[in-house]
Amino acid sequence: MTDLNQFLSRAERLLERLEQFLPPALTEPDWSASVAFRWRRSGKAASLQPIPRPHQIRLSDLQDIDDKKERIVANTRQFLAGKRANNVLLTGARGTGKSSLVKAVLTEFSSQGLRLIEVDKDDLIDLPDIVEQLDGRPERFILFTDDLSFEDGEPAYKALKSVLDGSVAAVPDNVLIYATSNRRHLMPEYFAENAATKHLDGEVHPAEAVEEKISLSERFGLWISFYPFSQDEYLAVVNHWLGEFGVPTDAIANARGEALQWALLRGSRSGRVAWQFARDYAGRFEA
Repeated sequence: MTDLNQFLSRAERLLERLEQFLPPALTEPDWSASVAFRWRRSGKAASLQPIPRPHQIRLSDLQDIDDKKERIVANTRQFLAGKRANNVLLTGARGTGKSSLVKAVLTEFSSQGLRLIEVDKDDLIDLPDIVEQLDGRPERFILFTDDLSFEDGEPAYKALKSVLDGSVAAVPDNVLIYATSNRRHLMPEYFAENAATKHLDGEVHPAEAVEEKISLSERFGLWISFYPFSQDEYLAVVNHWLGEFGVPTDAIANARGEALQWALLRGSRSGRVAWQFARDYAGRFEA
């Protein structure tokens, strides 16, 4: 009996030592605190943290991308109605409104139970834990990853791929993934990989490396592509934001030359550049 008691005592001490190496149990966030949350990791601990002041942007603020708005809004409406909907990959030129469109969707539909959870690329390996925490909730969640891209061998790549369409465990129907990227296939492509592509009997057979890179982006059911703005589109966005910022009408008309000069110096005509110019220009009229 003494030997048994000593054994149990040692086992208990061992378990106490092991506990310090285990990650703490996940705690439920205050779901009423916000409509947007961020997955934050600090050492071994990770949790969903409310974002007190989400970026409020309206769909009407996004100019000259009406076709893209229609596609993502239709997909989100289906999702909120409990119908089948797709994960979304928004790709294309920088500053053209990809992430702003996702934020505008949240603004539009948060009153209908839509919630957004921002997950950094490096934390995508935690996706199974995040999804498990959302399962059974009455809200509908978009897991949002901005500016997504991978280098070869990153563990987050396989974690995302598995959650999208490769795990034995099904993703709950109240969760979708919306991601933005400047790369359509999310990983760098090299000439040597394309050179290994073969043509057999008139069919194109991509090299294995190319197939692997395409396989992730193909797991997003809906692709929405963004392109650089024309000069007229850029100026239309400038005028919109100048009006929103309260710039007098005659001053808006006089801003054309400066707006074009601003874009030339930045080397880009995009919604982001237009918004930045409008903020600078409108600041001169503020009391």
